[in-house]
Amino acid sequence: MSKMTLGVDLSDAVVRVVVVDDTGHTLSRAELAQSSGHLAAGVRDAARRAIAAAGGAVSATAVAMTLASDDVPGDIAAALAEVSRDAPVPQAVGAGTASAIAEQWCGAARGLKQVITFAVGEHVIAGTLINGAPWLGAHGLAGAVGWLAMNPVEREDYRRYGGLESEIAAAGIVKRLVWRIKSGDRSSVADHLGGDLSRLTADDVITGARNGDGVSISVIRDTAKYVGMAVANLTTILDPEAIVLGGMLASSGDLMLEPIRVECSRRLQPAQADRVRVVLSTLGSDAVAIGAARAASLPRA
Repeated sequence: MSKMTLGVDLSDAVVRVVVVDDTGHTLSRAELAQSSGHLAAGVRDAARRAIAAAGGAVSATAVAMTLASDDVPGDIAAALAEVSRDAPVPQAVGAGTASAIAEQWCGAARGLKQVITFAVGEHVIAGTLINGAPWLGAHGLAGAVGWLAMNPVEREDYRRYGGLESEIAAAGIVKRLVWRIKSGDRSSVADHLGGDLSRLTADDVITGARNGDGVSISVIRDTAKYVGMAVANLTTILDPEAIVLGGMLASSGDLMLEPIRVECSRRLQPAQADRVRVVLSTLGSDAVAIGAARAASLPRA
């Protein structure tokens, strides 16, 4: 009988919970908004629903945090212990590492040994597998790709959040469109929102680009350029077999995949440009939670 493990993704605006078996099949899932009150109680109830839907008990639990150096919050750990009493104390795993584990296990990089994952959502995360094993660096911070320096200027938000995250995370995409509108550019996205830019989301910008809004297209094109540069930098340093794009990059692959590939290729030496694969995640928004569930089943360091 296959074992079931529970994975929780706390790294983005939406908390995702999955139960998977040891063959990589997702048996059940649940989610809730990170902003909802009483987060620990919400995670407990979501985990309880997922375990019940999977039809059995879980043998281990892991929680994906934004940074690999983050610990599972005490109230979250206690809440999960209530619904998985036979499992060890939930372990923490970095969200980037979790995504890499998932894609190599049952996703777009299945079976590969040298893998990088790169995802954009509320934050920008990356994970690296070298010879099939997660690489965390000397201080567990190797996946902090949001701090890549992509612009020679210095800004306060770069110093607070990192240069790349300030530009291409969800808030950065919104900020760049707002700046364009306030500088005088006309956007149908703003018109659709009645001019209330406080309601603008990154999804609105993506939808605007799909609908032909010129300002949104320009913002998405610049986003793809930043991502392509970052992917080229990571490829130059680590020489992976594949880089898997997740989160918002995967859901908007129709707009961004080819521009990212082009930008990446033109910044790489030919020997690498011809060999590295830049592909979209096949696991969707559950990739990090699936990777956490897989990490829960692996021997603890």
